[in-house]
Amino acid sequence: MLPTTDGARHDADVPLSAGGGLRGASPALETPAGLRAKDLLSIDDLSPDEILLILDTAEAMKEVGTRTIKKVPTLRGKTVVNLFFEASTRTRTSFEIAEKRLSADTLNVSAAGSSVAKGESLADTVLNLEAMAPDMVVVRHASAGAGHLAARLCRARVINAGDGMHEHPTQALLDALTIRERKGRFGGLKVSIIGDLLHSRVLRSNVLLLRALGAEVCACGPATLMLSDMARLGVRATTSVDEAVEDADVIMLLRIQLERMRGYFFPSLREYFQIFGMTAERLRGAKPDVIIMHPGPMNRGVEIASEVADGPYSVILEQVANGVAVRMAVLYLLAGAQED
Repeated sequence: MLPTTDGARHDADVPLSAGGGLRGASPALETPAGLRAKDLLSIDDLSPDEILLILDTAEAMKEVGTRTIKKVPTLRGKTVVNLFFEASTRTRTSFEIAEKRLSADTLNVSAAGSSVAKGESLADTVLNLEAMAPDMVVVRHASAGAGHLAARLCRARVINAGDGMHEHPTQALLDALTIRERKGRFGGLKVSIIGDLLHSRVLRSNVLLLRALGAEVCACGPATLMLSDMARLGVRATTSVDEAVEDADVIMLLRIQLERMRGYFFPSLREYFQIFGMTAERLRGAKPDVIIMHPGPMNRGVEIASEVADGPYSVILEQVANGVAVRMAVLYLLAGAQED
């Protein structure tokens, strides 16, 4: 049974341990096992065992979504503020669903509907929220380090839901859950990440997580959209899609982030698709049981063909579904984190 954060037990609660395979030790049933850090700002905040603990907990949380009444009282009495300064569909919605399924009181704040539209700084916004004593704050912002700033300024647990081109840790965690469900392991897998590498926070978080769990990561994209420190990250970089696809177990496609580009990085979207777009023809070089992933939003006909996005190898909607369970797990485990 899944306890509330005050230690109470409820018959309707879901068991935490899914058991088996690569999974880490099951969290305690009587109290939240928690994480070492107060906040989740980067995959670097987590040890490999903690990553596996989150995945195990997320697998158990998925059972809640199969119920007629999709709710447990785990975070009852807790207040979570979703502070989103960038547009979001999947991340914002899945965080809110996760919070509501855990019975938290939620408040959504967007830039357009807040005093930020009147010139208030992020720091002042966070300080004013802190004065209202929320228990958790989920932050998405266009500036790298926004989550770290929020964590320094408030006592609430802070979850980074994407900070500029820096990181997106919960996306990497839901991607990892999807890979583990399909492949059963990380060690020995070839994961090829193809697309706009330069502007992608998803790339950075996934590289940190996948390397920590023993996967081989290959990154592919135009030379103009390549990170300069790939070798330092332990990533094999290439501009050849065929090389990236060859014998790949997992192919993750990244969106071209035109909104972050200042200048010209390739001649046209049409030419990008001709050279780097994922088609059924290009997939023939991958493993027979390859899976196709995309963090969304997808640009069909740019980084991925519809025949691939909607084809038998695609697990894109599984990623979306897993996002709710992973965020439930993160919220639950952070609620049990040790106080500083």
